[in-house]
Amino acid sequence: MIEPKFVERISTELGLEQNVVTAAIRLLEIGATASFIARYRKDLTGGLDDAQIEAIADANNYFIGVTNRRHAVLEAIEKQGMLTDELRQRIEQCATKTELEDIYLPFKPKRKNKATQAEEQGLTPLADFIMKQLPGIQSLEEHTDSFVKPEKGVLSPEMAIEGARYILAERFALDPHARGTMRRKMLEEGTLTARATKNAEGAKTKYESYYGFSEPVSKVPSHRMLAILRGVKEGLLRIDVALDDEATFNGLLQQYVSTAGSIFEPHIRLALHEAYTRHLRPSIENDVLEAMRKRADDDAIRVFRQNAQNLLLGPPAGPVTILGIVALGRGDSACKAAVVDSTGALVHHQSVSLKPEEGAETPQQAMAGLIEQYRVGVVVIGNGAAGAEVVKTVKAALGEAAKRANESEQRPVAVSVSTVPAASYASSKLGREEFPDLESPVREAVSVARRVQDPLAELVKVEPRSVGVGQYQHDVNQKQLREGLHHTVAVCVNRVGVDLNRAPATLLRYVSGIQLGTAQNIVTARNSAGGLKSRAQLLEIDGIGPRVFEQCAGFMRIPGGENPLDATSIHPEAYGVVEQMAGSVGVPVAELLGNAGVVGKIDFASFQTDVLGPLTMADIRAELIDPGRDTRSKFKAPKLVEGVASIGDLQEGMSIEGVVTNVTDFGAFVDIGVQQDGLVHLSELSNRFVKDPRDIIKVGDVVNVKVIKVDKDVPRISLSIKALHMPRPRRPARPRPSPAASPDGRQEPRPPQHADAPATTPDGHAERRPRRDDQQRRRPQRAEDGQETRRPRVARAATGDGERRQRPDGREGREREPRERQDRDGRPSRRSDPRERRQPIKQPDSGERINTLLADQLAALRDKFGG
Repeated sequence: MIEPKFVERISTELGLEQNVVTAAIRLLEIGATASFIARYRKDLTGGLDDAQIEAIADANNYFIGVTNRRHAVLEAIEKQGMLTDELRQRIEQCATKTELEDIYLPFKPKRKNKATQAEEQGLTPLADFIMKQLPGIQSLEEHTDSFVKPEKGVLSPEMAIEGARYILAERFALDPHARGTMRRKMLEEGTLTARATKNAEGAKTKYESYYGFSEPVSKVPSHRMLAILRGVKEGLLRIDVALDDEATFNGLLQQYVSTAGSIFEPHIRLALHEAYTRHLRPSIENDVLEAMRKRADDDAIRVFRQNAQNLLLGPPAGPVTILGIVALGRGDSACKAAVVDSTGALVHHQSVSLKPEEGAETPQQAMAGLIEQYRVGVVVIGNGAAGAEVVKTVKAALGEAAKRANESEQRPVAVSVSTVPAASYASSKLGREEFPDLESPVREAVSVARRVQDPLAELVKVEPRSVGVGQYQHDVNQKQLREGLHHTVAVCVNRVGVDLNRAPATLLRYVSGIQLGTAQNIVTARNSAGGLKSRAQLLEIDGIGPRVFEQCAGFMRIPGGENPLDATSIHPEAYGVVEQMAGSVGVPVAELLGNAGVVGKIDFASFQTDVLGPLTMADIRAELIDPGRDTRSKFKAPKLVEGVASIGDLQEGMSIEGVVTNVTDFGAFVDIGVQQDGLVHLSELSNRFVKDPRDIIKVGDVVNVKVIKVDKDVPRISLSIKALHMPRPRRPARPRPSPAASPDGRQEPRPPQHADAPATTPDGHAERRPRRDDQQRRRPQRAEDGQETRRPRVARAATGDGERRQRPDGREGREREPRERQDRDGRPSRRSDPRERRQPIKQPDSGERINTLLADQLAALRDKFGG
């Protein structure tokens, strides 16, 4: 278990309670997976999800690494005999690897340089004397003369001073405080700049927009940073981190110079300049660029994982016969068609010529025949090269099949999917082993058909990096990407669950606690036994002991098994409790499943245990009501637009339906069935502000888009979603009626209205009439002569700060201090208070009370000076 201070830091950074973080770490330490903890240990962790548990696991592993590195550093410094109590305390307080390495840097073995040579010449005491900056004891010249030793190569006082400066320069370059200060300053105030290299001068490249690029380090988005780094890798861009070097240097100098203008300052300045320009700045700049690259990698991998998760959890078409079609490529006038049945088994495949000979069957007739013969429910088109002709043919085939079908029969639908994962599968070892006698294009057609049938089961066969839903996935840390995607696939598989008797080893390997070898053992055991009948039989398979069984059993389903609970997501550890529940309502367990009325009679709170708390009981209740439910959404095919099969058929202003294929930080790509995905830029997603596209759209969504621009030469398609949605109109401000004015400038009184007639505004709308008590409160008092006067204020009932005054109704209220309006320069404004403008203009009258503000001021003075 990591130290409590690290647990506290994890809880603070993730916004979680410490006891929750501690519980999750303890479960992780005994081998529990994130999926198992999130699904079956909710009550111990407060209902943390997979992402939160993964974040805790990553932080825990990081701090374990910090702890191990700290022990190694302490041991290395102690062997050198330089470990002091103060240094040990500083090392033990380190919470990051960067901070730890900065402290250890001066103690690392050094290569021979001018500083080490000066130390060998015995100039270290002179460097210490300069750094102490003690005036009056001995002059610098006198002290320097004692270090002139020709036998050691120090021939003059100038050489001694120069050697001492080399020693000081190395100290400054290795000073942890200086490195930390400069690193923070560069991260917070630095600016990333990019410029073209000589290789790019005069050449038109895709990095032209980054020539003369400049943006604060703290604000550079991940996709932009990765694009710039790719340009650097290709030798077309050069990058630097710009900083106010003069201000930074002077700030560091102030830390080392105790008395400005002393005889020691010039030597310290020269030493610091040597350290700053030759060592400190280049080193920290490399650290900052590496931190930016790491941050960009993390963001890109996070985007890739989110898109991959949405793709894997895409809605399945289910057990329906599917026809997959893949074009052979440009210049080839044929395509491969493969039909898979409701179980995903290949039942037929053939080649279809898109340009048949005269008198032969047309391609649409051939495809219509396949649709009719095998009762195809979905036609899947691979959107690879030369797919436009296939789209046109499929549309014609669907029309031909509709003519042949009965009106009562369900019409087949067509969808378009990427062939990138299918091509990866077709050329893989797994694809060749599954279909050794088939050509690669046929395997592609089978894969695209199965992908629509069940995206999760098919895409797990492909290397996760090949699903094609990321940004710059080939530029990021490949090990980190591979590990992250593996975890994402495991989360998706465990969230959906697997059929123990049908899932291939490629799918079983992602189940919680199962390795590839164990998955192959499961397949071998079920084939030899003719299918497993119970989850308990898993314990008889090599590689599955009690601990592994606990981790995996709940995610494996056996429909039609001996125990009806084996077909649900209820863990075997809860079987006994469920049987007690069934006994409490007097029914067998089989009759409990799917019977919401009977389940509603169970008092779940009375069956709770330490592990089966209220959160887990809620999951059990939901599973009993709807056993074996699929959490994925319902399959929906986008509508194909007649006459649109290629980018040349698109027209600006056209509205079309498509499927989101990729989401990046700058927008979303949508497949609209023309073999070229269109981009919905971030600014075209919604009429409201959108910071992250993934907040409102995800891979696999079917969306309506409007074509706003088509560049057929590039080719490039610009789409918009918000253009199809009218912006929310702003509520217009209600105009105030302007009172009529008499010729001499005085306001004319409004014409009287009937008491029951509603007041109206100039546009004819009825004006809201105030309530009667409001009218009483707002209506000014009238004197005997008929003139309007304000309601008189009464004297205060108490004095001092927060004085109270007596209201006419007998209640006390806090008196507000009058505030005078000021303009931007702080001078009193000539504008009057709006409350005063709303009051009617009064004429002087001897019977009125004096100005209330003056009265309040006089009362305050009288109370202050004792009457």
